[in-house]
Amino acid sequence: MHNLRSLFSIFSSDLAIDLGTANTLVYARGKGIVVNEPSIVAINKNTGEVEAVGKEAKEMLGRTPGNIVAIKPMKDGVIADFKVTEKMLNYFIQKAHNRKMLVHPRIVIGVPSEITQVEKRAVMDSAYRAKASEVHLVEQAMVAAIGAGLPITEPSGNMVVDIGGGTTDIAVISLSGIVYSRSVRMAGNQMDEAVMNYLKRKYNLLIGERTPPELSADISDRGIVLTGGGALLKNLDKRIREETGLPVSIADDPLCSVVLGTGKMLSDFKLLRKISIE
Repeated sequence: MHNLRSLFSIFSSDLAIDLGTANTLVYARGKGIVVNEPSIVAINKNTGEVEAVGKEAKEMLGRTPGNIVAIKPMKDGVIADFKVTEKMLNYFIQKAHNRKMLVHPRIVIGVPSEITQVEKRAVMDSAYRAKASEVHLVEQAMVAAIGAGLPITEPSGNMVVDIGGGTTDIAVISLSGIVYSRSVRMAGNQMDEAVMNYLKRKYNLLIGERTPPELSADISDRGIVLTGGGALLKNLDKRIREETGLPVSIADDPLCSVVLGTGKMLSDFKLLRKISIE
């Protein structure tokens, strides 16, 4: 029995990760969301050692002696600090597995749609160095749509706007593929105005020459689904509705859409193969 269980635990170690600018979420297959913590690492400048990660590190912000610095290794949805991201990933992966050292999970990670080749490599290398056996990357907007329960495999247009801490990903999805996507590195206070203007400008453009008319019609009927922490901004949905004239709805659990959608990939390798970008 014990052997069977250890065999099983080897296979159920797969993880889905939403490596966000503000927060990192980890979903373990069969367990659900096991980590949801700020993407922050506290490092001792004298020794170079990691003092704390996540919630603990956030609590140290502004309260640390001069030799301890709190670093946010993700900027605009991508890795700004290689080594620190790796340490952070390592910590969250261990935490997801209750610190079991010998785990080599398959990992699926959501990344912004306009991530460069170099940035992709950085994410993958970090995950491999954190002892992953396989790493797959998926686009955040795509998995956000899946996590929000949109019927992405159907031949109809679904539009998702995933407003994160560092990037806003906008995508039109049909038949398990992204027909149109943009990622804007824009968050926080600038965001409200900018996203509005952006949507207005791009949406007109989208209806213009870029998007097949059938998909535009679908989107006029079904509207836009908002995901990500930014979707929680009071009245943002109302504002986008006024600006675009489209129906706007908010995902049930906008903060978790990306990680839940990524988590679905762990049990649907066929779909993962279709949508994985690496």
